[in-house]
Amino acid sequence: MEEGLIIGVDVGGTKVAAGLVDAAGEIQRQVRKPMVSDQDAEAGLAAVRRAIDALLDGEGKSSPKIRGIGICAPGPLDPTTGTVINPPNVTCWRNFPLSREVEKIYGVKVAIDNDANAAALAEAMWGSGRGYRQIFYATVGTGIGTGIIFDGHIYHGRTGAAGEGGHNTIDYRGPRCGCGKPGCIEAFACGPAITSRARTRLAENPARGKVLLELAGEDISKVTTAMVGQACAAGDPVAKETIEETVEYLSIWLGNMVDLLDPGVIIIGGGVSGMLSSYLCEIRKRLPKWCINSRAQEIPLLKARYGADAGIAGGAALCAGNQ
Repeated sequence: MEEGLIIGVDVGGTKVAAGLVDAAGEIQRQVRKPMVSDQDAEAGLAAVRRAIDALLDGEGKSSPKIRGIGICAPGPLDPTTGTVINPPNVTCWRNFPLSREVEKIYGVKVAIDNDANAAALAEAMWGSGRGYRQIFYATVGTGIGTGIIFDGHIYHGRTGAAGEGGHNTIDYRGPRCGCGKPGCIEAFACGPAITSRARTRLAENPARGKVLLELAGEDISKVTTAMVGQACAAGDPVAKETIEETVEYLSIWLGNMVDLLDPGVIIIGGGVSGMLSSYLCEIRKRLPKWCINSRAQEIPLLKARYGADAGIAGGAALCAGNQ
């Protein structure tokens, strides 16, 4: 690899996180700044620049050579041209050439992609996916995003829109997802969906969810996904049923992904992954019920290396991986 560090940038609706990442995928330093998403395109770009400049200023005169900047940007976007098209949570950018504008400021190579694709690449290069040729990565959090890596490269498909695994329907009669389709796995197994099902169960029979109700201060509307995980660990019946149902939904979905891709490894990241990590073996055991691949249980199901810093590491991987 070339000498020098890479700057990884994670742009969200409310924050810009930036970090210096070395050749081993270690984040040497990072900063966070507010994102300005509701003004014009230049205001959004200025927010990104403030984060990068704060990161570089912190290195002082001994700052190492920077050989590239990788950006996890909100989609939809075109990773080939580096254009952000029309993200619903960052309304300041419409067909905005983010890569080109950042390159003009800093004079180094700039690459962009969505967060799940970039995080998948970081896991392939430096994380739980090292040594595997075919990787299916899923981030389970507020939503469900996925990335597919073949031989060290992100699979983008014909138009760059491939890898939207979170919007695969597992029940056409199921609840309507935020994307507009009915019964997507995201509508069943993301953090808000887990919370919603737990609240419904608790409202139907509060006596069965005493631990969960206590954690929520006796207010069902205050139940969170993290509380469901805590209550489940303490043996709360409502929380346990909710998590077990989530495990079954994920098993159905991942069975479909195995039949479609036959990956060498499945990696689970995102904010809900910590709560689900103790259930990965159980999901793997259930795969034969939900796929026709007779060797499904040979596929490792692993927790991602990168947690909250997946966007920074992912951004850096976009440059380091020469996508």
